[in-house]
Amino acid sequence: MPFEYAPAPESRSIVDIKASYGLFIDGEFVDGHGKSFKTISPSTEEVLAEVAEADEADVDAAVKAARKAYDKVWSKLPGRERAKYLYRIARIIQERSRELAVLESIDNGKPIKESRDVDIPIVAAHFFYYAGWADKLEYAGRGTDPQPLGVAGQIIPWNFPLLMLAWKIAPALACGNTVVLKPAETTPLTALLFAEICQQADLPPGVVNIITGAGGTGQALVAHRGIDKVAFTGSTEVGKAIARTVAGTDKKVTLELGGKAANIVFDDAPLDQAVEGIVTGIFFNQGHVCCAGSRLLVQESVAEELLARLKRRMSTLRVGDPLDKNTDIGAINSAEQLARIRELSAIGEAEGAGRWSPECELPTTGFWFPPTLFTDVTQAHRIAREEIFGPVLSVLTFRTPSEAVEKANNTPYGLSAGVWTEKGSRILSMANQLRAGVVWANTFNKFDPTSPFGGFKESGYGREGGRHGLEAYLK
Repeated sequence: MPFEYAPAPESRSIVDIKASYGLFIDGEFVDGHGKSFKTISPSTEEVLAEVAEADEADVDAAVKAARKAYDKVWSKLPGRERAKYLYRIARIIQERSRELAVLESIDNGKPIKESRDVDIPIVAAHFFYYAGWADKLEYAGRGTDPQPLGVAGQIIPWNFPLLMLAWKIAPALACGNTVVLKPAETTPLTALLFAEICQQADLPPGVVNIITGAGGTGQALVAHRGIDKVAFTGSTEVGKAIARTVAGTDKKVTLELGGKAANIVFDDAPLDQAVEGIVTGIFFNQGHVCCAGSRLLVQESVAEELLARLKRRMSTLRVGDPLDKNTDIGAINSAEQLARIRELSAIGEAEGAGRWSPECELPTTGFWFPPTLFTDVTQAHRIAREEIFGPVLSVLTFRTPSEAVEKANNTPYGLSAGVWTEKGSRILSMANQLRAGVVWANTFNKFDPTSPFGGFKESGYGREGGRHGLEAYLK
């Protein structure tokens, strides 16, 4: 039986959510010309704020502000001077980390212990890391005098709003580019708070511009002639549309798209450790992770034992208030995403897979889905082929390493994979055969600013993070 935990809520009072927000252009907050929209809390469905929607005129103003800042200020600064601003931003993020974590959990629905202990520390680490690169770009492998591209148009998703912002903005600024960034329409608040941090850091006006809106705003940004570089993280469908839009232009593009990662457990793996890695792989951030280990491939000889241990562990997961420090699984980000998770789960049952969830009392308001696993899954099941983007695990079995590789690679995606075994030689052999941008060994969902991240096939192209992340922002 799971332990009974007393409520341990984080205070909302540390966050001051304004009634309405404008666009951040040329160092100031301004009114948008489009219709405003509401951002709501996924856990309570309460309206948090009215947010301005940027139309084409607003996008044009933001791009022109970024171009002016690039031409007259930012690209002319020595790398050591750009580094000072990045260090300053990193320090302010650390100083305001509790505020940022609470706001992220309120607007996104993720548990506070994840936003507090994972997201925000890695956000600060990215700015520190790329601040260190700003005056060392000649060692980045792009020649002795690498030059910035110009203005970067960046579009980020709703699953890791502030972390994806850091992945995009930190290397762009370090290389001397200026930025126009659009956050997801369901999670704009931490990006807008980051705009305030830019003001607090005395970042020159126009270096970072934040424009809010939905798909139309993103389309206008990608298509704008003043954009030299497009960086997008999100769905494969939208990524393909972006690739079509920029085809025939000289814009550089990086796309980090969907995934259907295989988490492979061999019979010699430490099973309790593997269970923790499986839980982290699929239930972290409610499964709203592009590199989530949503396909569990387990060797037949230990499948029964592993599943028994996994079910016991899943029975201890706590679903509920994202601001409660005891919560393991928070709210699904939106009603639309919840509907997709329910639809694909129902299809999994209809196609003959065995569905199991622990006893779980879900809140009556908000968007919730219990941790779920499917057994008796085959490669033909839609739940094994399509990205669900929720706390749903499909379990398949294998007998030999070659079968595991074949099943793991039998997907249009290629973003990540995990291997659990005591044999180092097997880890290296599997890593060489798996067609995935990141292969974790005896762990999962571990991120570091010094390590590149990105995929193959329909998971996109280009890399973010590490030295490789600089290449996307340099000529």
